[in-house]
Amino acid sequence: MTDAIRPIAAAVICEADRILVWEDYDPSSGEVVAVPLAGGIEFGETGEQAIARELGEEIGAIPRRIQFLGLIEDIFEWAGKKRHELYLIYQVDLEGQDAFEAEELTVTEPDGTSYVARWRPLSEFRGSARLVPEGLLELVDHMRK
Repeated sequence: MTDAIRPIAAAVICEADRILVWEDYDPSSGEVVAVPLAGGIEFGETGEQAIARELGEEIGAIPRRIQFLGLIEDIFEWAGKKRHELYLIYQVDLEGQDAFEAEELTVTEPDGTSYVARWRPLSEFRGSARLVPEGLLELVDHMRK
């Protein structure tokens, strides 16, 4: 999809002072960023429905509670291409303890590709590590007050 705004639902899954994220690598710049579990919102689907679908498909988790936190608009360059994304950010509590007890989770996309999500201390993102989209750390901090 070129020259299109992409709506994305993102799940902020926190426990104590840590957040569940995966790392993405920009081959153009070499930058590595941490990203919450997220996915595109399909036509006719609400952001909450997208979160429930994505978490079920990707990590086999069932959300117990999904609460809207805010909207972040992100215009950036990635892999040499300009991107424009609207993130609907949700705080998500999961059923059960399996995800919280694992150090890492395998995330499997519908096309069969997979990557690893890990629990990382929020304090890492106050230093040199970068959490995206821009503004997400501030939203998480506000949520935790």
